[in-house]
Amino acid sequence: MNRGPAKQTMGRAATAVSALLAAVIHLAPAATAQDAVARGKYLVGIAGCNDCHTPGYFLGKPDMARYLGGSEVGFEVPGLGVFHGPNLTPDKDTGLGGWTDEQVIAAVTQGKHPSGRELAPVMPWHAFATLTPDDQKAIVAFLRTIPAVSNKVPGPFGPSEKPTGFVLRVVPPQQ
Repeated sequence: MNRGPAKQTMGRAATAVSALLAAVIHLAPAATAQDAVARGKYLVGIAGCNDCHTPGYFLGKPDMARYLGGSEVGFEVPGLGVFHGPNLTPDKDTGLGGWTDEQVIAAVTQGKHPSGRELAPVMPWHAFATLTPDDQKAIVAFLRTIPAVSNKVPGPFGPSEKPTGFVLRVVPPQQ
């Protein structure tokens, strides 16, 4: 069957458009993933996660080589104990590397550890509870990209246990 030159040209054009469309569809998720990571980095920065989760921050010398690798300084909350900002890096043994995305989101937005225990009251999850689902996923996407740091933080320590590191004490006002 002999196709005319116009039909051959249209066929080649349709093939080229299909190939271009397939390439764009294939590349679109990568651009979206990059955007999510950038958004997550921005949100982690403005939320101040670095403050409680980066070694050295509370001692005036943040160790950015261990960014979000967990704090050596704990918060004492009277009657509850001492809590250290944990390792948020993707380290499988001491960080979030063994957590699912849903578990990370539950910790950030509901104050729930995968074990079922409630996170320390100094974790401002109430402030993050209204993050949009896209922002929640962006934070997780960013945390998955930072270098893994092997750093098991001390604690948590109950009210009758002796902490093993530096402690910032939260003192309620005198009544």
